[in-house]
Amino acid sequence: MKKLIASALLCGFLAAPALGADKVTTIPVQFAKGASSAQLKGTFSGYDSIHYTVNAKQNQHMTVSIAGSPNANFNVFGPGATPGEAEAIGTGYVGGDWSATLPASGNYTIQVFQTRATARKGAKVPHTLTVSVK
Repeated sequence: MKKLIASALLCGFLAAPALGADKVTTIPVQFAKGASSAQLKGTFSGYDSIHYTVNAKQNQHMTVSIAGSPNANFNVFGPGATPGEAEAIGTGYVGGDWSATLPASGNYTIQVFQTRATARKGAKVPHTLTVSVK
């Protein structure tokens, strides 16, 4: 009986979601009427991340830059690609912008995150992301 209870408890712990799991916030990028760029301010900490999504067309030119905490980094994923499951088509960091002609039409995801070394310390990452699509 004790083994049965211990096994049930163990299974319950294994099936339960991890405590303090990484939080992913998704924010759509909206351009003001007639504008081709937008600035978005945000903050996250630890292993959390923000996914900014922007709809763009094939052959448009996208530029992404980030300012703020030196811990802020970003990856750019093409339509249908999921961060953590697919390869990024671009990367950047504070002082290192990314720019490219887009290979396909659809929703692009810009994942803003910090490296494991600073995430482990729970560092806060205030940032301003600038996205331009022309």
